[in-house]
Amino acid sequence: MRYFITLSYDGARYHGWQIQPNGPSVQEKLQWALSTLLRQEICVTGAGRTDAGVHASMMVAHFDFSGEWGEGDGHPLDGRQLAYKLNRLLPQDIAVQEVRQVSDDLHARFSATSRTYHYYIHTVKDPFLRDRSCELHYLLDFEKMNEAAAILMTYEDFGAFCKAHADVKTTICHITAARWHQTSPTTWYLEITANRFLRNMVRAVVGTLIDVGRGRLSLDDFRKVIEGKRRTEAGESMPAHALFLENITY
Repeated sequence: MRYFITLSYDGARYHGWQIQPNGPSVQEKLQWALSTLLRQEICVTGAGRTDAGVHASMMVAHFDFSGEWGEGDGHPLDGRQLAYKLNRLLPQDIAVQEVRQVSDDLHARFSATSRTYHYYIHTVKDPFLRDRSCELHYLLDFEKMNEAAAILMTYEDFGAFCKAHADVKTTICHITAARWHQTSPTTWYLEITANRFLRNMVRAVVGTLIDVGRGRLSLDDFRKVIEGKRRTEAGESMPAHALFLENITY
């Protein structure tokens, strides 16, 4: 039987979602907790691979289990009870919202139709935002940045925003939404949705949009960066702590 887990996490202490040889990961903690509770080795597959320091307001993962737990062999797991026990066992920076049985052919990664990320910035020093938002003191033209963001939806190849030497078969992505939203006089976030994202893509997109907002790149220059498909021509990769995986749809 296959189960989907919906969870959220603060990524500050982790080397990303995926298990790493050089530090703790969210996947490692979740697998350990499931294996402990279900008394057999459990492997979980996530909907994506957030980088080190990136947070998730929503992550989805799946695992398979048909052994004995609770009511016994052959009975579906009690999702509410398992979620409760997982939350007691997992560290405070990882929280499970739901465990539910799904069709055996559903896949947390390949069945997902879209992912949405938010990148947060603030323009005045704020002690309560320092680990959730990127502090910037540039004069930014958000109207121009939104014009550039709209340009993203007219392209499909985003090799310019892919981390160098990333092991990917294709740099084609379909972006369906990209816009900066103002939440106060000094706080903004970029909301960007696509069917898939390349490694480091969102932070590189944000860095390049900020170059547009600072007047370093014109809209024509922005198009040339995308068309050139060279990471060295795009903007810097922005800090990870301000990036959140916000939503996944199936």
